[in-house]
Amino acid sequence: MVTDPIADFLTRIRNAQMAGHRIVEIPASNLKKRITEILYDKGYILKYKFEEDSKQGLIKIALKYDPATKTPAIQSLERVSRPGLRQYAKPADFVRVKNGLGVAILSTSKGVMTDKEAKSQNVGGEVLCYIY
Repeated sequence: MVTDPIADFLTRIRNAQMAGHRIVEIPASNLKKRITEILYDKGYILKYKFEEDSKQGLIKIALKYDPATKTPAIQSLERVSRPGLRQYAKPADFVRVKNGLGVAILSTSKGVMTDKEAKSQNVGGEVLCYIY
């Protein structure tokens, strides 16, 4: 039983990159699927596939590396809000991640989205993580 599934999701990706793996498998949930789609849309991962099994399903993520230097595309995955200390933000209070080069992923009343999408729709929410 994992108490913080989002932290587990980020840690699995971080560990797979440190070990140099090409593919990482993560137990699925709707929230993790949406975060995976955002990572793909922003160009942090190569591709992904949702697989159904007898339990909750799997997310297979193909990690992205620089072809010349073999460094991962994701430099940092940082969990912001956690079960013991939730972090919420209004659109005016959003922090620029890596001076605008990174992405903050938020859980809002209109779904899981990036900080830029939330600011354009003028909705606040729980800041899940920073990625750059």
